[in-house]
Amino acid sequence: MSEKKKRSEYMKMFKAYPELLRIEQLCEILGGISTKTGYKLLKDGKISSMKVGREYRVTKVDLVNYLLKTN
Repeated sequence: MSEKKKRSEYMKMFKAYPELLRIEQLCEILGGISTKTGYKLLKDGKISSMKVGREYRVTKVDLVNYLLKTN
């Protein structure tokens, strides 16, 4: 399957989620990983994120980019 097709499929799967994901939503999407593991992915730079106030947010595009790199 082409990268463009995979990207499109991921975006369809995440349609119910907002464009900026909270860490809990990120962990839910990634199969219910712990928030500690989610924060480690952000800290290690594996998933791009931004800080809004005191919370980290991840765009769906950055999450899809991460998923495409790991597959």
